[in-house]
Amino acid sequence: MATPDTNTAPAVALEPKMKLNGKVLKTTLAGALVDIGQSIPGVIHISQLSDKEVNKVEDIVKEGQEVTAWVKRVRKDRIELTMIEPLMYDWKDLKPETIVKGKVVRLEPYGAFVEFGAERPGLVHVSEITHGYVKTAAEALKEGEEVEAKVIEVDRRKKQIRLSMKALLAEPVIEEKPEREERKGKGKHKGKKEEEMHQAEEEAPSEPQFTAMQIAWQEALERAKGKNKIQAKSFKAASEAQEQILNSTLEKRLPTGG
Repeated sequence: MATPDTNTAPAVALEPKMKLNGKVLKTTLAGALVDIGQSIPGVIHISQLSDKEVNKVEDIVKEGQEVTAWVKRVRKDRIELTMIEPLMYDWKDLKPETIVKGKVVRLEPYGAFVEFGAERPGLVHVSEITHGYVKTAAEALKEGEEVEAKVIEVDRRKKQIRLSMKALLAEPVIEEKPEREERKGKGKHKGKKEEEMHQAEEEAPSEPQFTAMQIAWQEALERAKGKNKIQAKSFKAASEAQEQILNSTLEKRLPTGG
């Protein structure tokens, strides 16, 4: 299907910023009349012939000259045109999350200014260029470089536009090192093992504590058998009857009051 020719389309189909080609029919002190293939004439005011000051219409256009213009406004009796290329984005069109494409026009240590068809270039702060640390914008970008970014903030009062290239990049995947996990696992195993050993030590039965009388009785038995060392195993063999005999003997020897 063929693309419709905007030069022969009805005036109601024309929209602001639409690009058209035409021929200058007549020049006046106020501007020029242009044939753009519509039923009503196209009019270019002198102030819309150039982005610079124009003193005389004939200095810019002449009758019969082919010109390129953009639709500025459609009225009932005329189509107002401009030869000044309109902005791609008006302030009302700029909203957060809008994705734009542009060219880096200036680099500063704190960021890069990107021209993308708005009234003012947008600023990509150095922290919004990419993931990771970037010291200066010049480390990552060059003047004239074509970039894509997302609008993150618009301050119409201050005429400021903040952009982010990082917002269009995927988050870097950080792989966990197996060695760290292994060490972490070993540390947990070691700690658990030490805890179990400590618990086992607490639960283990303690060696019996012998009284002075039991020790004295054992020494007497060892001397009777001609041995010089006390064996720990014989402590457990001391009977209650032997302890009673020893207690009785000691009580007889102790002096009594009176």
